[in-house]
Amino acid sequence: MVVVIAMDRKNKEFDYEKLGLKCGLEVHQQLNTGKLFCRCPSVLRDSKPDFTVERKMRAIASELGEYDAAALEAAKKNYTYIYEGYNDTTCLVELDEEPPMPVNKDAIEVALKVAMMADSKILDSLFVMRKTVVDGSMTTGFQRTALVATGGSIDVGGNKIGVQTIVLEGDAARPMRKNENEREIVYRIDRLEIPLIELATDPDIRSPEQAKQVAVKIGEILRRTCGVKRGLGTIRQDLNVSIREGSRTEIKGVQNLALMDEYVRREVRRQEGLVGIMKLLKGKGLKKNMLNEEPVELGGVFASTNAKIISGTLARKQVVLGLKLGLFGGVVGTEIQPGRRLGTEFADRVKVKTGIGGIIHSDEKLSEYGISESEAGKVREKLGCNNDDAFVLICGERENAYAASDAVRERAVSCLDGVPGETRNALEDGNTAYSRPLPGAARMYPETDLANVEIPQEYLEEVRKKLPRTVEEREKLYRKWGMNQKLIDKMKLNNSACRFEELIGRGHSPTTAAVLLLEGLVQLRRENIETWKISYEMIEDVLNAEKKGIITKDIFLNVLREWVKDTGKDIGEVIGGMQAGKVEDSELRKVVREIVEKNKELVKAKGDYAAGALMGETMKVMKGKADGKTVSKMLKEEIAKAK
Repeated sequence: MVVVIAMDRKNKEFDYEKLGLKCGLEVHQQLNTGKLFCRCPSVLRDSKPDFTVERKMRAIASELGEYDAAALEAAKKNYTYIYEGYNDTTCLVELDEEPPMPVNKDAIEVALKVAMMADSKILDSLFVMRKTVVDGSMTTGFQRTALVATGGSIDVGGNKIGVQTIVLEGDAARPMRKNENEREIVYRIDRLEIPLIELATDPDIRSPEQAKQVAVKIGEILRRTCGVKRGLGTIRQDLNVSIREGSRTEIKGVQNLALMDEYVRREVRRQEGLVGIMKLLKGKGLKKNMLNEEPVELGGVFASTNAKIISGTLARKQVVLGLKLGLFGGVVGTEIQPGRRLGTEFADRVKVKTGIGGIIHSDEKLSEYGISESEAGKVREKLGCNNDDAFVLICGERENAYAASDAVRERAVSCLDGVPGETRNALEDGNTAYSRPLPGAARMYPETDLANVEIPQEYLEEVRKKLPRTVEEREKLYRKWGMNQKLIDKMKLNNSACRFEELIGRGHSPTTAAVLLLEGLVQLRRENIETWKISYEMIEDVLNAEKKGIITKDIFLNVLREWVKDTGKDIGEVIGGMQAGKVEDSELRKVVREIVEKNKELVKAKGDYAAGALMGETMKVMKGKADGKTVSKMLKEEIAKAK
């Protein structure tokens, strides 16, 4: 029988104040600049890589002679790491074959703007540190990170949420695939060293809903800078959650903002459930030294079993182990998150530490695995289980299976401590799964390949003058410029907003510039055009050409399509090349006449005003082989004849 620790709260909110909920948020946002410690572009690519490099990783002691627990656990897995790269957008710095370059100045400026908007205290010097990471995601075995600012606060609905730190660091390599049988993980280094700004709050959040509100507000601050990347995977949020009787749990990789509150809610439920399990087990009189049973091989019990998992294991000459868990009868099946039980926590540890896919425990319906009542009885007899005891079955290679039994025993023992402090991965449904122990101070040590970055007051004053407008200020200004609400809503938190405002300050049409930046570039991306090569200077050159009457806005995208092929050209060369096969006036006249004839009903209805409507169609047909002035003149003449 499964023991129910607390009433089902799937549809009922907790009293978070009574439970003593504390929650902090860490937001990791990719910056839209070049890479942090080399001069490669910050772009992700799906094309076939040009090369691969193979590595192994091992944990090393810090300068204090201490090993980080998370690093040791990762190193024990003994994976081989394969890194994929490109000749033109990745380099030797990313492969750790060349010393790092100075910290990217554009990334520093974005981080300083964020610190100023959060009223944080900016450090006089940025000291780059190394943070041990041996899961293969960093080719160096560590992540470079620099503290930019401390303190400050963010106003969220009238509540001040304290800011703990603002940090600048390089992102990890991009995991592509995992081959568990060969113990291999393949990473692509195109994401490695893309700058990340990490803003960590104090544990001032007191409800799930407030966690979501804080995340939204931080996201707004970051996007106002016009210096952050957008899209799936460019922002990752970590939650630190605890209740009064629990422990700090770090939930890594929350990407779905809509589920932010649900992750907090379910972690509170998990911790409350684990506290209840601890009290129940202690009430039964269970002591840690009572959980020292050794696993027993049970091949003989299952010699003629119908359980496919077990029979397959034995056929492969592997072992089936049974482990007794005294006084855990009915407890292993206790639900602590929706659809996840204490037994799932045991299985998570086994997967992470040994790679074995899961376990079978006595609180489950064993008949669903094909295990008969007779076989279950023999297992209990072999293990010496009483009615109040539970057991776990583990299938696998001998060494892995015994390591898995150790992992289960360790997790069972920790049930008597309540909630273990650990790092957990965010799952897509709002639940979480064990990832690794919480990292300690031993993982940090100084970077010896980079000099400190001084931040003089004069530079800070220059940055302060460039602080972005608030959302409200932008809405008011854009409305004054005559933009429609659709464009206002798209632009006010867009990365182009700052440069857009500069363009308007230099006399360009707000609507024309906004449409090109917001809709034109999106269309080119959908065509798989490498828009990361299109600079704001190129955008302004295109707008200037239209302003001077050299081109019309109808061929903006055609110009950019051509220019991306060779960004070393100037706009004159691009336009000249497009018109190298420029049609004769007689041929152009024929095209214009046909378009006017085809749209005679429009001409009849609009008269001379039809020229504007037909301009785009004509330029599209000519594909840059006619200039806008000539087309406009001929359209007016042919419309006049048609009238």
